[in-house]
Amino acid sequence: MKEVNPQTTTRAYAFEMWMNAPMPMVTFFKTLDVSNLLKISKKKRLKFNMLMCYCIGMAASKVKEFYMLPVGGKLMQFDTIAVNTIVANSAGEVSSCDLPFSKDLAQFNKAYLQLTKQVAENCVDHDLSAESMVIGTSALAQYEIDGAVGMYSGIFNNPFMIWGKYKRAWLRTYLTVSFQFHHTQMDGAHAAQFLTNIQKEIDKIR
Repeated sequence: MKEVNPQTTTRAYAFEMWMNAPMPMVTFFKTLDVSNLLKISKKKRLKFNMLMCYCIGMAASKVKEFYMLPVGGKLMQFDTIAVNTIVANSAGEVSSCDLPFSKDLAQFNKAYLQLTKQVAENCVDHDLSAESMVIGTSALAQYEIDGAVGMYSGIFNNPFMIWGKYKRAWLRTYLTVSFQFHHTQMDGAHAAQFLTNIQKEIDKIR
């Protein structure tokens, strides 16, 4: 990552307005139709969570604002993105695992399986935040929740997604997600486009 002058970017006004705001985070909720994702998961024996992370990465890669992030009061630019997932580890706790994003599904799946297994066994977080803009995720797949608002620590400004158990209705499967983002990084329209992109990626994956 490298520092950029906010005034030379499209985020100049947002940086001035929101960088030092007491609560600069915004949360959107969206219900996604994940019927196709569930079908592909069963047909190809791929983990549903991996497919969600892949679609999130694909959707984010098409919104340029995801390659910038306010860090330590500065605006940083990244060449790559990563998707984080929370892993249940061998100590009965949870660990954090950053997955380097690849548009190649087979390659992303291979990294997902290798890294989550490594983190689960070693109980050591896999951190890529120094080299990639990381999108955080937390899947509470065993629980029926209608939404969640993430915590703002004032330290981590990364975008973050949370979802619970998917629900079935009228032969379709739906999943409600929450998406929290720092207003310096992106505006509401960028976030809404990202969520729209996720649905498109879910629908076209084969």
